[in-house]
Amino acid sequence: MRIMRAAFASRFDDADPLAALTVGEQPEPSLPDDDWVTVRVTASSLNHHDIWSLRGVGLRAEQLPMILGCDAVGVDPEGNEVVVYPVVPTPGDPRGMSILSEHFPGTLAERVAVPRWNLLPLPAGLSAPDAACLPTAWLTAWRMLTTKGRVDEAEAVLVQGAGGGVATAAVVLATAMGKRVYATSRDAAKRERVTGLGATAVQTGARLPERVDVVIETVGAATFDHSLKSAAPGARIVVSGATAGHEPTVNLRRVFAMQLEILGTSMGTPADLADLLAFCAEREVRPVVDSVVPFSRVEEAFARLHSGQAFGKIVLDHTS
Repeated sequence: MRIMRAAFASRFDDADPLAALTVGEQPEPSLPDDDWVTVRVTASSLNHHDIWSLRGVGLRAEQLPMILGCDAVGVDPEGNEVVVYPVVPTPGDPRGMSILSEHFPGTLAERVAVPRWNLLPLPAGLSAPDAACLPTAWLTAWRMLTTKGRVDEAEAVLVQGAGGGVATAAVVLATAMGKRVYATSRDAAKRERVTGLGATAVQTGARLPERVDVVIETVGAATFDHSLKSAAPGARIVVSGATAGHEPTVNLRRVFAMQLEILGTSMGTPADLADLLAFCAEREVRPVVDSVVPFSRVEEAFARLHSGQAFGKIVLDHTS
């Protein structure tokens, strides 16, 4: 049995999730079917999904230890640089699918196993650390804007909670698409940062200069009423997270009177990821990277993510 270094959940700790993180040796993941391959990981990135896993959300005790991580760029068995699409068919899951680190070992390791069709070529001009930011948070933002939000029909977009991975991605992508973008944050420093990305930054809950056609909502109860009030007639409010409460009060009279659409989404398809990679490569759009941390210091990267101070993605360099 081949052994590799990995970051994994060894137990659950809702109060102190970092205490449940272990970095050490794990067996190389097995190949459950003939069409699976092993990828040598060169770069990965963290998501809040990893913190939730350490809290025990979406995992059972009998699945431990579970290697964490959804995002990765690496080298396939033929020596090609590839981006790993992190959604895997999972018949035992009620959704029929799962994200790496939910049922199958994740990407925060020297190697990860995935179906061969989960591998997309790394586009020329896009670095491994940049591409490693895209398969989860950026893919979710891309689908929120395009497939669900129909942003091509929109002129103005509101992004709630700028600073988080999905929200920051939505700001950059919508701006690159030529939309007027408003972004909220309670943090003055993050409002300043998001202004530098081309958005008009406003305090959370503040009235906007105009009503918007698309709202990107990852915060939840704390901002949802503001999302409803900021929406133009026929607007799409696209939800992919609820970091500040999952049971908001919804004014249904506003929903039907304004003919609003409230749409849920998570992740995207391989075609979505291919489109996102091509968009970033062709338009020279690059993800906002908070920091690049050697994989040997993965605990520091988790502490940075958990602190809430990160702006953009935290990338792990597996080559150092």
